[in-house]
Amino acid sequence: MNPAELVRHPERFDCTTKQYKLGPGNYWALSQPINAVSTPERPLVINFASLWQQQLSAQLFYADGHVHGYRTDARGITPLIQLGALAALPVPPSKAPLARVLWHVEGAANVRGVLLGAELSDTQRIATTNLAMAALYTGFAGMCLALIVYNFALWCAMRYRFQLHYCALLTVLVGYGLSSSGAMAWFWPDMVNNDRLRFNYLFLGLAGGAAALFTLSFFEMKIRSRRLDIYTRMVATAVPLSGIIVFLFGAIDLRLADMFYTLTILGLISIVVPTLWYAWMQRSHFLWLFALAWSAPVVLAMMRVLANLHVLPWSFWLDNSTIVSMMFEALVSALAVAYRIKFLRDERDEAITREVLARRLADTDPLTGLLNRRAFLDQALGRPGEQQLLIVDIDHFKRVNETLGHDGGDEVLRLFARTLRSATPADSLVARLGGEEFALLSHSGTPIEPEQLLNKLRQTRMPFDLKVTASIGACTGPLADDKNWKALYRCADIALFEAKSAGRDRARARREAA
Repeated sequence: MNPAELVRHPERFDCTTKQYKLGPGNYWALSQPINAVSTPERPLVINFASLWQQQLSAQLFYADGHVHGYRTDARGITPLIQLGALAALPVPPSKAPLARVLWHVEGAANVRGVLLGAELSDTQRIATTNLAMAALYTGFAGMCLALIVYNFALWCAMRYRFQLHYCALLTVLVGYGLSSSGAMAWFWPDMVNNDRLRFNYLFLGLAGGAAALFTLSFFEMKIRSRRLDIYTRMVATAVPLSGIIVFLFGAIDLRLADMFYTLTILGLISIVVPTLWYAWMQRSHFLWLFALAWSAPVVLAMMRVLANLHVLPWSFWLDNSTIVSMMFEALVSALAVAYRIKFLRDERDEAITREVLARRLADTDPLTGLLNRRAFLDQALGRPGEQQLLIVDIDHFKRVNETLGHDGGDEVLRLFARTLRSATPADSLVARLGGEEFALLSHSGTPIEPEQLLNKLRQTRMPFDLKVTASIGACTGPLADDKNWKALYRCADIALFEAKSAGRDRARARREAA
């Protein structure tokens, strides 16, 4: 187990067995021959992936026989973490080229491997990568925060559950971006690297649960089946639970906890196809936007599951694919949410329109469009001050029907109603009480002149130029309650009777209600 002796015998290292098959434990790992010089002008670094391990030491062997040793402290590789969660081990400058590197990994969980992604780089390349990753993760965090404010404001105004679920999804994704990028190790330098990895599992599990709830609540209620609802809710519970299990108990058996976690992520992916199928069968308006927004996250999540199951090899970009895919999803989902709200607004406006139309139909006479008797009384009773009531009755309307037929008689009623409506003040009420009898109500301060109204009625051109006249009875009085209405109507009716008795085509008025 002497490092120098191990380097002299590289044939002792197993380079054929897949690392993850060796199980957890302590391992030595030896690099291939390097032969590269680290200078003060171009310092070299050794990159390798951040994996679950207790301790790591590295022996850097130079061609001149010099050996430089490095060993992590209780924090693990936290001091070496760069943005993108790669570790960067500095290679001290030397005139002699670096020959080999020997790692000793202690307490490796070996879920993905013992040592992955090891490659030689330099500080300039590391700085460029950090800058690119900073732009990527900062842009993602800024976009998430903007969408959180946007969707939360919409939720406060409209109270649709999918807006709140999407806010929860974006919030935990900000936390995941903080941990998976390695920025958490920069903000908290004393954090143990394994704890940062535990937060990775936790945030991604919570994000999976929020994504399942968002999927459940985004589509219209009619597209979901009861079984799919139950299954989605089970997944929405299982995925966060698996992240919590890894966070709390991952140190006991990470391989088992990670397998459960991977299977729940697979369950999360499995709800997408039946959800889209039901949405397509029900001709959902939001299917195409949802499918477009979640295509990249689903495909890359599936690739990560395959990598977790060791079907695909480990990749730095696959490890950081969640952020890239969710940036795409967030951009498209912003459009999808806006599109969804547009339909909700249209549905609400349509419902309001239907309600208004229903009320209008209930309150108006279908032939003339005037208020019917019930609506007239609802609006008339309780009007303050003295009111003027006019009862207008078409003279000899039976003869009109006999001359023009019922269709012609209906047209006369429509024309008559139009004239009454145009000849009265804006705040007056005009109603058809029944048959050929109409009522007009106005404030006594702005009374309707019966004679002027009769002149307008006489000037109205009727079908076939038929001469149609009317009689008017007017009365003024209070209209505070039903008792006042009965007295006022009786008074106007008496005046109408006097007009008809006097020869019709004239008006009579009474000053006070009897």
